[in-house]
Amino acid sequence: MFDLPRSASAPSPAAAAPPLPQLLTGVTGVAGYNAFRYFQDRYPGQVIAIRQQDNWRLSGEGIEACDAEDRDGLRRLFDRFGFRSVLNCAGNCALKSCELDPAMAWRINVEGVENLLDAMSGHDCRLVHLSVDLVFSGTRGGGHTEPDNTDPVTEYGRTMVVSEERVLAARPDACVLRISLPMGVSLNGHAGAIDWIQSRFKQNKPATLYVDEVRTPTYTDCLNELFAAVLATDLAGLYHAGGPRRLSLYQIAQIINRVGGYNPANLIGCPREQAGPIPPRAGDVSLDSSKLAQALGYEPFDPWPLDERFVPTHDRWHFERDDDWTGSRELLAAVLYRNPGRGSSAC
Repeated sequence: MFDLPRSASAPSPAAAAPPLPQLLTGVTGVAGYNAFRYFQDRYPGQVIAIRQQDNWRLSGEGIEACDAEDRDGLRRLFDRFGFRSVLNCAGNCALKSCELDPAMAWRINVEGVENLLDAMSGHDCRLVHLSVDLVFSGTRGGGHTEPDNTDPVTEYGRTMVVSEERVLAARPDACVLRISLPMGVSLNGHAGAIDWIQSRFKQNKPATLYVDEVRTPTYTDCLNELFAAVLATDLAGLYHAGGPRRLSLYQIAQIINRVGGYNPANLIGCPREQAGPIPPRAGDVSLDSSKLAQALGYEPFDPWPLDERFVPTHDRWHFERDDDWTGSRELLAAVLYRNPGRGSSAC
């Protein structure tokens, strides 16, 4: 093993506690799951996460069963707990499922938000709502800033645009954060980008990733600290919250393959024009998050991965294996699922 770098971004100032008690939605997603663990560890007994009624396997302290479509159920939760802040990480991001069932995508991603806003009415409550980079088509060269017109190519992206609009219209004091790929552990071990790609390699199966779909992935360790900071302030409006390093899905898979010590022959790259018609694939949807850093007064994100040695330099980089460092699942867990530069702040 070798020495790992420390955080490259400016340290975030110690955030005041968010208004408590807090409601967190979307606990089954990567961003929501990691945020729930982060806030629950810091404010035990004051953070409640909701899950769908039929997800009975998810239980434990702080977990309440309530469907996002259940407007009356959400109202009862607000009356019961008197929430003072909400971190809304909910939404169905399964691209193919949303494409094949637009009504389902609308019901969860739009009506679910409307129900949450209705339940919040009459309550003095801080709202931070998560959206996504896929509100863009990625056909304009990436580096998107907040004033750029949205032009999603998927049902998922279209419903997320509408949910942003509904939140900002109903709650001008809310903060909407567009995130990219959250990189961290997941509840079920297969919900995130790292999970799916690694699962193929673990089984010695091929994984095909697009060379021209570009994202700005972010450690969930960094996102957690950002959520804490924003919830504790009155920052309002729309902000991009993507990491500083632009990577194609193929490059992300290269990193996972080599750092994890997997068979390099199992990684296949192709342009997104060779993808099937469903779901449509976006192109370069990388985000420029400088507006957020300026508003906060510091840079909230380290690049993913933190160590430059783990960044591909060419399309066969993952085939390079030498004595300088040997990939393993343990190394992958230490430097890709977690931010090694954040020390004790990492989940």
